[in-house]
Parts: sequence; C-alpha cells; structure tokens
Amino acid sequence: MTVIAFLIGVVLLVVGLAVSIALHEIGHLVPAKKFGVRVGQYMIGFGPTLWSRRIGETEYGFKALPLGGYISMAGMYPPSPDATAKANADAAAAPAGTAGKAGGGFFATMVQDARLANDETLAGDDGRRAFYELPVWQRVIVMLGGPLMNLLLAIVLFTIVFSGIGVQTATTTIAAVSECVLPAGSTQTTCTADDPASPAAEAGIQPGDVIVSVDGTDVDSFAAASAIIQSSPNRPLDVVVNRDGTEQTLRVTPMLAERQVQQADGEITTAQVGFVGMTATTEYVRQPIWEGPEAAFAQAGQVAGIMWQLPARVYQTAADMITGQDRDPNGPLSVVGVGRLAGEVAATDAPVLDRVSTLLGLLGALNIALFVFNLIPLLPLDGGHVVVALWDGIKRSWAKLWRRPPPAPVDATRLVPVTFVVVIALVVMGGILILADLINPVQLLGG
Repeated sequence: MTVIAFLIGVVLLVVGLAVSIALHEIGHLVPAKKFGVRVGQYMIGFGPTLWSRRIGETEYGFKALPLGGYISMAGMYPPSPDATAKANADAAAAPAGTAGKAGGGFFATMVQDARLANDETLAGDDGRRAFYELPVWQRVIVMLGGPLMNLLLAIVLFTIVFSGIGVQTATTTIAAVSECVLPAGSTQTTCTADDPASPAAEAGIQPGDVIVSVDGTDVDSFAAASAIIQSSPNRPLDVVVNRDGTEQTLRVTPMLAERQVQQADGEITTAQVGFVGMTATTEYVRQPIWEGPEAAFAQAGQVAGIMWQLPARVYQTAADMITGQDRDPNGPLSVVGVGRLAGEVAATDAPVLDRVSTLLGLLGALNIALFVFNLIPLLPLDGGHVVVALWDGIKRSWAKLWRRPPPAPVDATRLVPVTFVVVIALVVMGGILILADLINPVQLLGG
C-alpha cells in the first residue's frame, strides 16, 4: 500500500508539473495571439509528437518527454539577409573544401542555422504578424506572460493551502496531561516512582480543559499560553480553564526543565524554560486571504537568493554526493528530487488532508521556482528575450532622441553561441542534480 501511495504522489506531481507547463505556455500564447503574432505550434514536452491537432493556424499537441514546452511564434528574430546571395558570395570567397559552411566555424554555422530556422517561420506571411515587429512593451508582455502564469498558479495553490485548508495550529484545548516529567530526549515511555509529578497534573489540569487565561492574561492560542509558562519557571501562576462550561481557576507552578524551544526565526534549540507537562489539540485554522500571496512572494525572494548562487550550490551538491555528506535541505532539486519528495509525502502515515496540503504546497513551490528561473536574463530563457526587447527599445529611443533613422531590429541570432553555452551549463547542472537526487537525496521527512 505504501508503494502505491508513493507512486500516486509521483504521478500527481507529474500531472501538476504538466499543468504548470501548459499554463506557462498559455501565458505566452494568449498575448501573442492578442497582439496578432502568428503562432504555428503550442506543444507540451519535447521529442516525438504523441498527439496533435490543428485548430486554425496553430497545431496543439503533446510530446514524449514532459520536461517543458514551447510555442512557435513567427519571426522571433528579424529575417536574415538574402540567404542565396550570401551563400554564393561565401562559396566564391571560401577556400576549396569549405563551401556550405557558414563562415567555416562551428558557432557561425549555428548562427546561420538559427537564422534559416527563423526565416522558415516567416515564410508565406504577407502581414505584419512577426514577433520582432511588435512594439517593445508588447514583446515584454508576451515573454513575461509565461512566468507570471506560474506565479499566479503558485498564489492560487498557496491560498488554497493557507485559506482553504488552513494551517495546523495548537489550540487552547488540552489534549493530554503528563503524569510525570521525563528528561529531555529520554526514550522512557512510562513514569517511575523516582520521576517527579508534572506541575499540570499536580494542579489538576485535565484533558478537555480549555485555557482561558494565564497569570491574568487572556490567551487565544496555546503558543501564547506556552510563552507565559516558559518565561515563569518556579513562579506560581493562576490558570483559568473552562471545564464543561464552567470556569475554574487552578494554580500551577512551572518547573525549570530543559526543553526544545522554537525561536522567532523558526530554529529549534534546547533551553532551560518553565515546563508544566501538557499538550494541546491541533486543528486547521484558516488564515486571512492575503497569507497565500504573501507566502508566494516571500518564497520567490528565497528562491531568487538561491538562483544567483546556483552554480556554487550545484557544485556543493556534487561535493556532498561524492563525500556522502547530507544535502542542504534548502539547496536546489531536480524534477526527480521533487517527484521523490511528493511520493514520500503521499506515503507518510498522516491524515489525508495533511498530505494534500503538503503536496499542494510542494507544487506551489515548484511553480515559484519556474517563475524565478525563467526570469534569469539569459537566452534561451524568457528573461533573456525580455533583455533583447528592452535593448531594442533603448536603441530606438536613443536614435529618436538624436533624430536619427530608426536602427535595424536587434538580431539575437548573434547570441546563439552564448545561448549554446548557457544550455550546456543548464544540462550539466541538471544532470548533476538528477544524479544527486538518485544517490544522495534530500532528507526532509526523515532518513
């Protein structure tokens, strides 16, 4: 049953990733069509086509490898010079044996191939329906549409988690009272005659009691009550509880004990604090509607902090894999790592709602990663295309300021060699992360 649950978690993650990719590409598709750009293809995945259908001028379909997606827009770059004339001139000037090579170099050939592929998207288009002909602001909207769809999806998912399902919160209702006080970290499960009675048991606190106030201060959460108790060791406190509809005042004296305490930054430390020996019931408490967007933007900032350190982080991941050290839980993951976490979450022995909430949060975090990653200002990522459009706009504005003729559109095919290097770097880093996620996975749910 655990294996089946694990597989269900992985499948749900894969489906969620496919939906995220589909929405990302819709974020590009809709404004492109709105601005009149001819879109030849809308594809989810790469490799051989599994299914496709043409609707109007656009072919929609799925490919074999669901690791991304794309839309094919007419004229991502300006048309190349007359290919025939250029080829004849190159052939006449080239030494024997080099005819047919674009400039005789590997990168020059890549540039020429990119130009020819771009020219094919412009074939048979009589109107001004090419992407490069759009005003700068429209090109920016088209390219930002994809990442923004991922951000919006993340906000929706986090809002469902925080405001739809709620956050598990310790309430003021007592779930259990310890009979005695056991040392911190002890594996002992039963009390002995030598173990001191817990202050809560001595005071007469019982399961089901609802804490109303502690030391004269009204409390609306168990955390608020705990804060007063932990800061008041060896000092008698009046605790007002509601028992079966009747309020009762009990006096409890917290003892000084070594316990794990969560700091304001979330870090768990061990400290000497006041302790009475009672636990609270937990329930889902729905948060205000703005908690979801706040969580999405906060996580986007955290991911951005990781992204600019990505090469160093991947290097450290590789070093940890080779040396057998534990992975940084806040480090980068591949799709394999995220899928593995989804499977582990689905297979945990926890209430279904807990697992659903965690899976939705994981998918939301994945969309935040897609949002930030695609904004990196390097081709072939969306952020790189935005930079090209902005540079084109700067050139045109400068020419207009000095009353010069409009410059030719920026030819981004010249950046194909840089794009090639970026792609190779991404493939290498992705391969390292996949290998690390198989050999030395992140342990978030225990080893």
